[in-house]
Amino acid sequence: MNEKKLLYIETFGCQMNDRDSEIMRQLLAKAYEPTDVIQIADAIIVNTCSIRDKAEQKAYSLLGTLRKRKRENPELIIAATGCVAQQEGAKMLSRMPHVDLVVGPQNIYQLPELFVKAQQLRKGIVATDMAKSFHIPPFLPSLQQGQPHKRFVTIMQGCNNFCTYCIVPYTRGREVSRKHEDILAEVSHLVAGGVKEVTLLGQNVNSYGNDHPAHSRTSFASLLRRVTEVKGIERVRFTTSNPKDLSEELMQCFTDLEKLCPHFHLPVQSGSNAILQRMNRKYTIEHYLSKVEKLRSYSPEIALTTDIIVGFPGETDEDFQATMDLIEKVRYHSAFSFKYSNRPPAKSCQFPDPVSREKKERRLATLQDRLQQIALERNREYIGSRMDLMVEGESKAADGQWSGRSGTNHIVNFQSHDAFMPGQIVQVVIQEACLHSLRGNLLPYFLP
Repeated sequence: MNEKKLLYIETFGCQMNDRDSEIMRQLLAKAYEPTDVIQIADAIIVNTCSIRDKAEQKAYSLLGTLRKRKRENPELIIAATGCVAQQEGAKMLSRMPHVDLVVGPQNIYQLPELFVKAQQLRKGIVATDMAKSFHIPPFLPSLQQGQPHKRFVTIMQGCNNFCTYCIVPYTRGREVSRKHEDILAEVSHLVAGGVKEVTLLGQNVNSYGNDHPAHSRTSFASLLRRVTEVKGIERVRFTTSNPKDLSEELMQCFTDLEKLCPHFHLPVQSGSNAILQRMNRKYTIEHYLSKVEKLRSYSPEIALTTDIIVGFPGETDEDFQATMDLIEKVRYHSAFSFKYSNRPPAKSCQFPDPVSREKKERRLATLQDRLQQIALERNREYIGSRMDLMVEGESKAADGQWSGRSGTNHIVNFQSHDAFMPGQIVQVVIQEACLHSLRGNLLPYFLP
């Protein structure tokens, strides 16, 4: 038998790309063993992200460094996948002629055939066609890959919203929901392999099922209920949501479903109605705040996180102040915040009144400083409380220290010289609050 070759995958961007990388690794498993050492790999996949300029430039930089490797080893297969690959297509080959494959997100299931073709033809191949009737094929993940206690499960991909700053509809296509039977089969398969927690993924999970025929449609709330009923599952999470599609049916799930973690990532992007309108977000701040209030009425302990963009074209000082006012009202547990950058072919690239780089940087620094203060204040509210944690593993901070994750998605470190398995549930009393984590004392009842 021939020895398997070695495959290295570098992933940029979101959890969707993380999951896609797992799928690609599994699809190629018959011919390639995974390696974490890029220098010894026989094939290299760079799974790219184009949502932020920084991630795109990092991907191009890595691909650029592989030019020398390709000259030294012409047999090396180099593939670019993900959103930049979809967006650039053949232009990427012109810029990076040493790349063998340029593959879009919908085409990753063809990778085994594309790898064989690339080895035979020895010239660049582009696979970025988007099918009008694309369906995500049934796919059971390998139980040998990934973390043993928690996994991502893609329930849909693509987006129909066309926010003016976003390129997802152009790189991942329109919304395509998986059949709920396939999702439940995947969750059951994972649980049978020892997985305790799943995170359901989609660009806008709130609109799950809307693309299915009306007679066979399953709402996202109904899907959540079915997933939590899978025997052996202990925790369920999801991301991400558009506020305009947040239904009361979904909010009710946080009251009814004990296994649904009390954490909600609800991107707001801006606190200004004028900017939200230019972004084509299809909700107002008043609407958003009413959803937050209703959500907290269903789940008072829920931890809210968000995304915010500063420096969108036309953003005035008054618009930015509206965002600062919003974070004081909502008091997020944490937030991802970014400077606006043009992402062609998004519509906002053509908008007038760009905000200067210096002003964007000042606004982002002001915003992040206050967000961090609020996050620390929110974390201090947990001091003295009990938390159930799912153990992640040994902490890197100190010997004899372990890390677990709460239902509210907080990392909590605790001291113990006993051994724990990832996925094990323990309970601690919170003693200290830090900016990005909490520290607690393990309760004796939960010692192994």
